[in-house]
Amino acid sequence: MTTAELNSHIVLDERGLAWIDGKNVKVIEVVLDHLAYGWSAEAIHEQHPHLSLAEIHSALAFYYDHAAEFDTQIERQDEEIKSLRTATGESMLQKRLRKLNRTR
Repeated sequence: MTTAELNSHIVLDERGLAWIDGKNVKVIEVVLDHLAYGWSAEAIHEQHPHLSLAEIHSALAFYYDHAAEFDTQIERQDEEIKSLRTATGESMLQKRLRKLNRTR
């Protein structure tokens, strides 16, 4: 894998995706934990103890330095998920759960 080192914890792969160096964790994964759950760096560390606080802070700092690009990527992924859900329709499990809720 060809990478460009950005600081002691963040690297870019050949596609331009930011990763925590040596951890097989994308920066966006840490960012989504922070944004979706409102988790602090310490809370993220509790959930992902294999990441150091320094690595988590570096990932969040990288996000804030590139927030517009990350936010665009997150919006694009949300739209893709919505499109896939619309295209595939309701799963059998979802149908059964909806039916169970009606009978209660």
